Amino acid sequence: MYTIRFTFEKTGLEPQLLQEVKPGQNLLEVALLNNIELHHNCGGVCACSTCHLYVKSGEEFIEEISDKEEDFIDRAVNPRLNSRLGCQCVLLEGQGELAISIPDQSQFLGE
Repeated sequence: MYTIRFTFEKTGLEPQLLQEVKPGQNLLEVALLNNIELHHNCGGVCACSTCHLYVKSGEEFIEEISDKEEDFIDRAVNPRLNSRLGCQCVLLEGQGELAISIPDQSQFLGE
């Protein structure tokens, strides 16, 4: 089981601490199941970059980045070295703690 702390770049949103998160899920699924807004225009099939997030710690607990995912991250707003797509970050078997930051999604949606 995992403990995941979600923080948000958008002002006014409080951090969310999730505990007892089961492995085998991706971070997009985890966010949506816990009422954390994370855009996903393609439905989570690695065909866009809208579920872009930053893995601040715990990258060893998720599947490694694929070439396809890297290509789509290049299209994201403000990509960084720790950028990932939530739909591709599947939690591996095991347990640990992750810290995830969700970019201000209004930057690329005109909100």
